[in-house]
Amino acid sequence: MTVSTSTVARTDLAQPVLAGLLASIVGYASTFTLILAALTAAGASPQQAGSGLFSICIAIGILNIVVAWRVRVPVSFAWSTPGAAFLLTVGEPPGGFSAVVGAFLVCAVLVILTGLIKPLARAIAAIPAAIANAMLAGMLLTLCLAPLNAVGEMPWHALPIILIWGLGLRFARRYAVPLAVAATGIILATTTQLSDDTFVNAWPALVPVMPSFTVDSIVRIALPLYVVTMASQNLPGIAVMRANGYQLQPAPLFALTGLASAASAFFGGITSNLAAITAAICAGPEAHPDPDSRWPAPMTAGFVYIVLGLAAGLAAAFIAAAPPLLIQAVAGLALFSSLASSLAGALAAEDMRLPAILTFVTTASGLTIGGVGAPFWGLVGGIALFLLLRREKAH
Repeated sequence: MTVSTSTVARTDLAQPVLAGLLASIVGYASTFTLILAALTAAGASPQQAGSGLFSICIAIGILNIVVAWRVRVPVSFAWSTPGAAFLLTVGEPPGGFSAVVGAFLVCAVLVILTGLIKPLARAIAAIPAAIANAMLAGMLLTLCLAPLNAVGEMPWHALPIILIWGLGLRFARRYAVPLAVAATGIILATTTQLSDDTFVNAWPALVPVMPSFTVDSIVRIALPLYVVTMASQNLPGIAVMRANGYQLQPAPLFALTGLASAASAFFGGITSNLAAITAAICAGPEAHPDPDSRWPAPMTAGFVYIVLGLAAGLAAAFIAAAPPLLIQAVAGLALFSSLASSLAGALAAEDMRLPAILTFVTTASGLTIGGVGAPFWGLVGGIALFLLLRREKAH
């Protein structure tokens, strides 16, 4: 029996296409509520939040399609989930959402400069992984407590969502968070009162936001967002690709993500970056046995992200009408695995545990000094203690 070449080609293509479809659906469904909640907490209106989600879907969609097609490597891009988690803890700054957009632009410029200036990239890479993980864990802790707070305040809403999430972890681990999101959608659809024009205005629209630049937003939002995006997304993204046998030149990729971030920021979009978790799906053996045949996976993911972005307006309307604590609870469930891996990375090396713990508790404390937020001080404190202990050990 003979098999035609076209049949073999279709079979070879099907596997990476399915991997890209899975990566995009899981990536979107797991954290789009976090993106919308973070933008809303930062002062965005429902229309601006929907525009922000739509713009970032377009940005990462185009990045995934163009870069994978040009270099024939399964490099993947995503939005900054740790960045959104950080933004949710900051709240609305003086100057409102326009100041947040200004901070997004400053962060984008810093990412571009990281791609162009090698010493800056080396400085970010020199931040100990344990301290970067501890800072991320400190930011995630408050969000991961939200499901428990929701159980206390609205048990009949929160408990079914947590139960479905737990059953998903047991029987379909990869789909646990999307199942919890689906359960939340059902609960909101049956309990939330939407205005008559909600569905009329549900078609997504890019809403321009005029940025404003303040010292407060740059110090409290732009700088920590930059550090979080680089240390918790871009550098791990490079590591995932190298672990799967792909040697990339990081500088051009950083510059591209910075340019995409700057473009989407004008419409309320948070930072774009290299994917880490979903990159493992697109670049790993499950995408295709042959490493040279995996690049259609991120291309497929890119097209799907753009299609999913069309639902941003309706999603934002539901989020705006829903109890904020319930949305934070779903976001917290989505971040449980990130919190676990961050804590594991922070405490893995015995000689780094004290600096990491100092970073963790400082970040989780919500401390603000001189208008500068806790993540920055956690990073500074952890690095200072690390350098002090290293010098003490050297003597």
